[in-house]
Amino acid sequence: MGKLNTKPNIAAPDDFYADLIAAHDGKSDAESEAFNARLILVLANHIGDRDILQEALNVAR
Repeated sequence: MGKLNTKPNIAAPDDFYADLIAAHDGKSDAESEAFNARLILVLANHIGDRDILQEALNVAR
């Protein structure tokens, strides 16, 4: 079983944040929510470990 990494781990986090915000440009609230849902599912699939995903859900709560 893995462990959720909650420490800073993104190279150039400000650049990623800018990319994330830009991905929402021109979208309605509903489109942004749908985009976020798709992104979460893509990243969850990449992680793939159910225990880590459950831990992430608990941390996010």
